[in-house]
Amino acid sequence: MTLNDWLQFLVVVVALALTAPFLGLYMAKVYSNKKAPGDRMFSPVERVIYRASGIDPDGEQRWKTYALSLLMFSLVSGVVLYLFERLQGHLPLNPAHVAGVPAPLAWNTAVSFLTNTNWQNYSGESVMSVLTQMTGLSVQNFLSAAAGIVVAVALIRGLVRGRSSTIGSFWVDLTRTVVRVLLPLSVLGAIVLVATGVVQDLSAPHVVHTLAGGHQTLPSGAIASQETIKDLGTNGGGPFNANSAHPFENPNGFSNLFEIWLLLVIPFALPFTFGKMAGKLRQGIAVLTAMVVLWMGSGIAVMVIESGGNHVVPQSITQKSTPSVIGGNVTGKELRFGSAPSALFNSSATGTSTGAVDSMSDSYTALGGGVLLFNMMLGEVSPGGTGSGLYGMLILAILSVFIAGLMVGRTPEYLGKKIQAAEMKLVVIYVLLVPFAALGFAALSIMLSSGRASILNPGAHGLTEMVYAFTSASNNNGSAFAGFNGATTYFNTTLGLAMLVGRFAVMVPVLAIAGSLGRKQVVPDSLGTLPTDTPLFATLLTGVTVIIVGLTYFPVLALGPLVEHFVAHV
Repeated sequence: MTLNDWLQFLVVVVALALTAPFLGLYMAKVYSNKKAPGDRMFSPVERVIYRASGIDPDGEQRWKTYALSLLMFSLVSGVVLYLFERLQGHLPLNPAHVAGVPAPLAWNTAVSFLTNTNWQNYSGESVMSVLTQMTGLSVQNFLSAAAGIVVAVALIRGLVRGRSSTIGSFWVDLTRTVVRVLLPLSVLGAIVLVATGVVQDLSAPHVVHTLAGGHQTLPSGAIASQETIKDLGTNGGGPFNANSAHPFENPNGFSNLFEIWLLLVIPFALPFTFGKMAGKLRQGIAVLTAMVVLWMGSGIAVMVIESGGNHVVPQSITQKSTPSVIGGNVTGKELRFGSAPSALFNSSATGTSTGAVDSMSDSYTALGGGVLLFNMMLGEVSPGGTGSGLYGMLILAILSVFIAGLMVGRTPEYLGKKIQAAEMKLVVIYVLLVPFAALGFAALSIMLSSGRASILNPGAHGLTEMVYAFTSASNNNGSAFAGFNGATTYFNTTLGLAMLVGRFAVMVPVLAIAGSLGRKQVVPDSLGTLPTDTPLFATLLTGVTVIIVGLTYFPVLALGPLVEHFVAHV
């Protein structure tokens, strides 16, 4: 790694350190139902929405009603998006005259954007109309991101309230998240991206005649606005097939760093929201510390690995054919970014639930690609998606205090709430569901000829491609190894099912835990209470997270990336 690479990494760290605390504290005020900055601007907009929708802004829901509201809203959203795709050939704002999306692909795409996964088995510039991109996919980018945040907020309320039968209102939380958090940040982010050269218009694709006598079609559209919420909401579905490697989405080094910041700012801000709402900021910092350690560890690892180059290619060739500032394994990477910054982008994207990439993960070295896969296997906690990262880490915090309680023979407590059998059963369900979906579907697909037919590379790398696909879908990430063909009826269906399990089947236990803890009385700390706001607990939380992933996924990691690495070095 060069000095320039380290400086770019430092810029991202400093930018997050300066902005995430302020955003997190602002969000705590947004969800406290008290006066918050921007009331004069946002309150009138919210009142119009409440009146039009029949929402009681002061009403609250029990956890079952909250969960039912979430599921029904998501169902309707998915159906509407599916119809947009199927009927887009007959709808306006279709300057390229693209036809309706086939049913299997429309199902996969609707589920994908509904679940904040944004897995794309299509080329956005040639399959989706401007209307579908703007009012279908982009709108769902806002709503799916907001859904993750409100579940995290509901869990926080369950942890900090005492003797409460309610955890807030889904409809109010959703409205405030979109109006006060995602929309303002997206507008500002889109302005910045337009200033860097990202495209933003409603025109049809432009046909350019080349000097050689041929022609080239240059796609267009409302790119900057979708790019911003794609990254900010940890969605990942880009309007172009090349995603954030496309120069119309990500034109230069500054835009690349800015988009990395967009990926990470809300996930890193939410622990401050948690600490502020809990009245103990150090609790949030302990959770944040675990997130930062995991993100920095994986980010630096991938940057170093990819900067070291591919040993199969003689370094003399690499050094002669690429500038020294680029260096390393440049296969599948944009030279305008370089190996290390590209690796940081993809590591941050897989550490969150963002499918955005600025380089092709399939071309990474075996260990580099293995770290990207490991990031997703962590379960969206390094730092995770918008909301899903925080509630995932809080579930692991509950598991950590339970394990610590077993070690010392004390009843585990977290934020003054006793963790008992009812909560631990739900925690176990949460921990097991995603690995069951990821590994179960991958194993089934390996056994079926229709599944194996989509693997374009033999051996260990092919296994990694298959496992990566279902791990990405089940963890609602959405990135893919480019050597895997997911655009089949079988994979459109099974990947969609994995996405639904990874999103809603885990959200319901989280809300159930919130309801269960909210009904409990807060008990004062005693001599046997494990402090959960110390560096020791942050270390325990980090260790438990890594150990759970190791116990669950190490066999498949050994058969995939590790075998590929060692075989290549024989």
